[in-house]
Amino acid sequence: MPARSAHLDAVRTALTSENSLGVVITGPRGVGKSSLARAAVADLGPDIWSLQLRSGPSGSATPYGCLSFLLARLPQAYMGSPTAILRGITSLIRSDAAGRPCVITLDTSACIDDMSAGVLLNVLLTGTAKIVAVAPNSSDLPADFHWLLTDRKLTEVRLSNLNELQTRQVLLSLLGHRVASSLVSTYHQMVGGNPLLLKALVTEQQLSGNLVLSDSVWTLRDKVVLDGAASLDDIVRSRWSRETPEAREVIEMLSCARRVELSSLTAIYGADVVADMEDGALLEIDDSENRWVSLREKYIGDVVRTWLSISRRRELRNVLLGGREPDPATMTVDELMSFAAWTHECEAELAPALALAAAEAAVQLFDPRFALTYAEMVQRTDAGWASAQRQKAAAYLQLDMPDQALAALESISRPELEALDPEEYAQVVAAKARVMRYIPEHEGKVPELLATAREWLERTAQHPVWPAPAAVATNRISLSEFEYQAHTGDYAAMIPALERAADPAANPDTAFRFQSAITLMSALALTGREMDALSLMRQLGGQLTDASHVVGLRERYTREAYFVLLVAGQWRRCIDLLSPFSTGQPHRLPYRSAATELAAGVAFAFSGRGEAALEPLISAAAQLELQPVQAALRTAYAATALAYAQTGNAAFARKYLAKLQRTTGKAGFATESIIEFCALVAGRWLGDSEAVAGLKQGARRNLEAGRHTLGGMYLLAATVNGSDTDFRLLEDIAGHRQGPLAEVSRLIALGSRTKDAKALLAGGELAATLELDAVEARCMALAVDFARQDGDALSARTAQARLDILAATVSNLPIVPSSGSPLLTSRERQIARMAGRGASNRDIAMEMGVSVRTVEGHLYQVFTKLGVTSRGDLTGLV
Repeated sequence: MPARSAHLDAVRTALTSENSLGVVITGPRGVGKSSLARAAVADLGPDIWSLQLRSGPSGSATPYGCLSFLLARLPQAYMGSPTAILRGITSLIRSDAAGRPCVITLDTSACIDDMSAGVLLNVLLTGTAKIVAVAPNSSDLPADFHWLLTDRKLTEVRLSNLNELQTRQVLLSLLGHRVASSLVSTYHQMVGGNPLLLKALVTEQQLSGNLVLSDSVWTLRDKVVLDGAASLDDIVRSRWSRETPEAREVIEMLSCARRVELSSLTAIYGADVVADMEDGALLEIDDSENRWVSLREKYIGDVVRTWLSISRRRELRNVLLGGREPDPATMTVDELMSFAAWTHECEAELAPALALAAAEAAVQLFDPRFALTYAEMVQRTDAGWASAQRQKAAAYLQLDMPDQALAALESISRPELEALDPEEYAQVVAAKARVMRYIPEHEGKVPELLATAREWLERTAQHPVWPAPAAVATNRISLSEFEYQAHTGDYAAMIPALERAADPAANPDTAFRFQSAITLMSALALTGREMDALSLMRQLGGQLTDASHVVGLRERYTREAYFVLLVAGQWRRCIDLLSPFSTGQPHRLPYRSAATELAAGVAFAFSGRGEAALEPLISAAAQLELQPVQAALRTAYAATALAYAQTGNAAFARKYLAKLQRTTGKAGFATESIIEFCALVAGRWLGDSEAVAGLKQGARRNLEAGRHTLGGMYLLAATVNGSDTDFRLLEDIAGHRQGPLAEVSRLIALGSRTKDAKALLAGGELAATLELDAVEARCMALAVDFARQDGDALSARTAQARLDILAATVSNLPIVPSSGSPLLTSRERQIARMAGRGASNRDIAMEMGVSVRTVEGHLYQVFTKLGVTSRGDLTGLV
């Protein structure tokens, strides 16, 4: 019922309304009509007499079929005519009800007979009972009920399948703990929001051990496999038995292929069969140029696929392909994944070119386990073996297994490497450099590796001009050098080279130019040129379609844009940047969901909204503990510790800081900065003096490297209780930066050093435009103190009122006003609002049900806390 509260209210209203005869609940099979009817009747309480009626399988063929048990109780005297039977059954119902209101629940799996319909109509019209009728459609009810619906004597409540939010509510109710977003999305997509199927799926996955409770969050251990799912199997077999042989074969085909072009499907099975299945809601056809056909309810395909033998799967594959293998160059990423999965399930051999393309697609879709499976299919003697080792290394790196990734690449001998064409040679070297960055003992060897590769390319190619392969390869090595510098945090030094590489006039290599520009975005953002970085981000966002052929470019742009927005204080735009997680393809699970939730949680934590951050962060951490992804788990632990510290939960904050210390790993400079910053700020919230010293040391380290943005962020966090020297340095850093966050830092430094309440109020207002609640609260708390010390009552009132409003989102203030009273309680705020609108103390007392003396006492506290002397001063403050 958590997801059906609005429908429950509608049914309850129809059953309790004086002019209503009842309600009709309609909707498809399994949507929860009977459950809603039972809940609505039970909700009416014990004073209601409830009568359950059900039409039998014979439906309208048996007179008085659904009333037969009442008919058997009638005395012989009532059996003489239909009219006598009608009066007798009506009288019997009244007698059983014994003066209580009666509600009849009619569950119609088939049409009821005319005699039963006539009796029920009489029972309703005489006021003997009200009815809750359950049917797939209102047209399945007797004709007499239609004019009751038309006259609004009966109310129709139409149930549809659950949306994703309702699915979450149901899962929370079923499981009793938090549920990961990936779990909600996957289950919703699989069962199409059908509550009956959802419950069956939850039961099956718990029994199979795939649905697990990880740190108080329900999440999936691996992909959902329905092999052996008995309850879902029974549901599908019931549906299967009602379909024609032609429809069954189409279902078999789509269960294996996942989706097929409409023209291919109609060529094999005929347009009439496909059209009938679409009309019967079995199939859905998208609006793309290819008109892809798939099963509307995905779980049917998942279950049917488990019924099919290997030989049957191969037979269906041959029917669709007609003996021709598809060309991987003409296939999309999703098509490659579907075809490869089908071939793998058939235990058929995947051609090396297709296996390599599928491995690359799996890496792109962040599905490392499938990538490893397909890359293993490419043999050393095949032309694409070195490329397959590259994909294997990328997959191992996604699984946070850098040593295995390096081993895969080092299995390529030097002669094999130098026998590759220049572009592939550069790609292998770049992949090796990327892996070595994540292994501490190999990290320092990356420059030597790249220098050797550059020398080899120059010796073999002799100053090639783009678009010659050797020129493309040289650019790829240059890009690796930029990536290494970014990995080590050497942003300031590489900005001139990045600006040249990103210049369209100087560089015709689109892929190299765009990827250099994306790296330049982060370099500008970290070195104090935040507004320049945001401008470049907008410019690149509008041009990405020009480079849509570059694999992974959009994902990299999104990742870097998120970081740029985060350090620029634009956390709300970070949330907007994260596209909603979608499980349109089952192979997207579970990594993308964890990454999206982690990114959202970090953004909330940076804004100071710890409560909002906890939900996605705890969910992300639970998923990442089961499926580690590079440094993501360490980021989740650090951000969760910060979120708990912001909410004042010291015990849980320390718990996650301890988890962070126990978790090893190595990430790039940007990610490590987020981890360190979150951990140190969490320590500062907990009152750890070493954390404050760490923030100041981090600020100095970043300033020495020219990273003014990070230096300013670290120092701003470290100076909640800073010295004049700290504030002068913070002011100086702000002068080397751009944008509103830099100005907020400057105003805080100036206001704190000179004890200027107005400067702090201005800083707080600017922080409010960025929705940085913790920073705004810091400004306002200091402004309260300084304004009261200067006798500036207006500024003190304004700052205190802002603090009062911020209490809704900042449960644990970074600074509490030393000269002020605590924030208003909810009752004080309510009384203050009424007083500010001109209500007298007596009116307020009557409205709230308290004494006049209580109101006077609360108003005294309000006036003291806000520094006001009259009711008129309260207007606009609360």
